[in-house]
Amino acid sequence: MIFKNKPLWGKKKKLKSSYDVVLIGGGLHSLATAYYLAKEHGITDIAIIEKNYIGFGGAGRNTAIVRANQRTQHNVPLYKEALDLWPVLTKELDYNLMFNNCGNLNLMHSEAAMKAARMTIATAQFHGVESHLIDAKEAKEMVPALNISENITFPIHGAMFHPPGGIVRHDAVVWGLAKGAAKKGVEIHQHTEALSIETKNNKVCSVTTSEGKINTRQVLISAGGYSAALIHDMLGIKLPISVLTIQAMVTQPLKPLLDHVVSSGAYHCYANQTLKGEIATGAHMDPWPNYTTLNTAHYIKHQAEALSEFLPCLRGVRFMRIWGGLADMTPDMAPIMDGNNQIEGFFMNCGWGYFGFKSCSAAGKYMAQFMATDQCPDIFKPFALKRYEEHRLMGETAALVNYTPDN
Repeated sequence: MIFKNKPLWGKKKKLKSSYDVVLIGGGLHSLATAYYLAKEHGITDIAIIEKNYIGFGGAGRNTAIVRANQRTQHNVPLYKEALDLWPVLTKELDYNLMFNNCGNLNLMHSEAAMKAARMTIATAQFHGVESHLIDAKEAKEMVPALNISENITFPIHGAMFHPPGGIVRHDAVVWGLAKGAAKKGVEIHQHTEALSIETKNNKVCSVTTSEGKINTRQVLISAGGYSAALIHDMLGIKLPISVLTIQAMVTQPLKPLLDHVVSSGAYHCYANQTLKGEIATGAHMDPWPNYTTLNTAHYIKHQAEALSEFLPCLRGVRFMRIWGGLADMTPDMAPIMDGNNQIEGFFMNCGWGYFGFKSCSAAGKYMAQFMATDQCPDIFKPFALKRYEEHRLMGETAALVNYTPDN
């Protein structure tokens, strides 16, 4: 039997010499941007350029959790809209994205954490996002497997329950958006590397790729952990981004025991149960900048110890698979979405850290609006690069940064 090399979204097309728009990176943000450019703005002469294959990076290397319980007033509306779009996209794309809004339970391990959670909940409720503060006993009722005793490293004082959050199947989103965009005329070119962006009179004019030169007037770089290096190498724009490895793993399949996503900042651990019964678990990113996706014994040990404390029923369960991905982290844990400032026709969408998957639907929608109208949407304005020059860092962390843009 002979198998033809035909992508799931249609016949492979030859790269043309010109496109209205070129999107560098074959992840979810580029796919969503292309889909909305075609659907909402009638712009279909688009090429998505991907060095490897679509979903190669963070899109295929995450634990599929979505939520809108961030801390700051600028972040919450964006993630809320992203959550609201999952059932809409499922219908529009006619593709089962496996969205399950099972709810997120964020454990609190001190009175100070409980007070901070009250502020986060107030922000969420102000923006119309459902979120509640519950005590340890209520958390135990929701997740009977929780250990709420005092004899663990970080006893559970309560939790922040966010019912709209949950899980979306990440690879389903990749295929759904790819098929939806291609159906509207967008071309997806895998195994095609973007080598350089050419400008004339401070305007984008072309992109050179491993398959030839493309004339274009607009370029978006949205390549996850590779974005900062590409933007610097191709255009000389320096970004305050560190690239860090983030690891995750799954256990052997188990009978249903977790009806919600459970996370703990004190333990640096989160867990949810997949449709196959596996416990998918992850933690904070590695503390040193690097471009590897290697796994570490330290991480496996950390996850086993953390899960065994607050979910003791998992003691002795085997980890079956582990993987790593790249997180492009800014100092304030908020993305950089900008365009047409230093170079006309150039747009960037990067610095998402581990929040990129959660936001891709809404970020793609508004980036498409930005590129189609050349007017920055209001929801994007707080995420402009110049916030670092103006010392207007987001409140997701208390980080400080000394940022000097290249001239």
